[in-house]
Amino acid sequence: MLHCFPPLKAALGRSFPPSGRPHSQIFFEEGKRLVGVGPQSLRRCRKLIPCGLFLLVLQLTMGKEKVHISLVVIGHVDAGKSTTTGHLIYKCGGIDKRTIEKFEKEAAELGKTSFKYAWVLDNLKAERERGITIDIALWKFESPKYFFTVIDAPGHRDFIKNMITGTSQADCAILVVASGVGEFEAGISKEGQTREHALLAFTLGVKQMIVAINKMDDSSVMYGQGRYEEIKNEVSTYLKKVGYKPAKIPFVPISGWEGDNMIERSGNMPWYKGPYLLEALDNLNPPKRPVDKPLRLPLQDVYKIGGIGTVPVGRVETGVIKPGMVATFGPVGLSTEVKSVEMHHESLPEAVPGDNVGFNVKNVSVKELRRGYVASDSKNDPAKGTQDFTAQVIVLNHPGQIGNGYSPVLDCHTAHVACKFKEITEKMDRRSGKVLETAPKFVKSGDACMVILEPSKPMTVESFQEYPPLGRFAVRDMRQTVAVGVIKSVNKKDLAAKGAAKKK
Repeated sequence: MLHCFPPLKAALGRSFPPSGRPHSQIFFEEGKRLVGVGPQSLRRCRKLIPCGLFLLVLQLTMGKEKVHISLVVIGHVDAGKSTTTGHLIYKCGGIDKRTIEKFEKEAAELGKTSFKYAWVLDNLKAERERGITIDIALWKFESPKYFFTVIDAPGHRDFIKNMITGTSQADCAILVVASGVGEFEAGISKEGQTREHALLAFTLGVKQMIVAINKMDDSSVMYGQGRYEEIKNEVSTYLKKVGYKPAKIPFVPISGWEGDNMIERSGNMPWYKGPYLLEALDNLNPPKRPVDKPLRLPLQDVYKIGGIGTVPVGRVETGVIKPGMVATFGPVGLSTEVKSVEMHHESLPEAVPGDNVGFNVKNVSVKELRRGYVASDSKNDPAKGTQDFTAQVIVLNHPGQIGNGYSPVLDCHTAHVACKFKEITEKMDRRSGKVLETAPKFVKSGDACMVILEPSKPMTVESFQEYPPLGRFAVRDMRQTVAVGVIKSVNKKDLAAKGAAKKK
């Protein structure tokens, strides 16, 4: 007998109600066989299901589809991001029982039973890297109010590039901070990643944040309130400098390992009166989705799938993508028809901002598309290439001076392209915006400036005002983020439209 969401999901092997399905279509168990039922069959199933259960199933399915929220988990290496995320996915997520049992068995064989939550994530990561699956459903979990998709952001410096492209797609960040004596201090130091990740999250437009103060079970902490308050105060001070409002941020003391304050209130910290982690996630404000704007969908990856063809994958940032639409890919100007749109193996009539989707395109080979290209609607402000663009840049951390001709790598949405500082037009006060100097010879750490930038390769960017997710970037050099920027205007390249070659 089906009682509520988890059993339904376990039985169906998918989120409930299934995305992209009419809410009037319901599922029920007839013996051991699961049946999809349309409104016309309701009378028949009325006879098969006990009255109370019938009403419950009907209520669950007729309710509104849950809102999707993209989540990035950030913080210093070894703060416990994988364990914390793995715990949420494991307890509230889209991983079926058999997969969990397989991971547990493998973990036990390697003597890693205590790592089972991180193990879940590492296995998913390995599968993803080997290209076995593009099923983002495995990286999903749900709270009573929302569906969450986890965008992985490992803590090592090498992964910052991915974090920038991932974070630009996130609605909320969980900043995981280790509370162990020495561990917290290492993470928050200038060399640690806690500060850099928090700053990037803010610059890249992640408005909502939750701080998870992890490892409260550590022998140096022993669930102590004093250590929690000390960390909360120090992290608050830094987040305020970055631009966040600490009063609006929940600081949740947790143990991702033991499960304290993860999906229910912990008895080990009676002094803490705030929300537990899943509750804090449930208290987030639903993001406003720019459905009315023209389509912009930066490609994360492009796959060749046997029997289907070329499938670009990415997140809809603005607008809507639907089958039958003719998509134009910037910066190359290639146009082709969208055959189908899918999310978590469900075919969709349309995908809206916030949806992570794969879509099948006609007569285009995998070689013609790549990560960083942007899908758009050929009939509504199609995406173009970029001649150059003007941006306000804040230099955060450069050991020397930056002058005209400087050519670092820019990470903007999913694009990773070297761009030249063609002309630094003015230096300004980073808080008031007042111009301090025109045509400065150079700028250094702490300075804000207006710069004309020129990409070294074809690239699609937009002004922050028109398309925020495509109008902010990080400047990477010497394996660190040296500056961040917001695009004010773009000088676009008009390309001759190229249609996909028709198959003879």
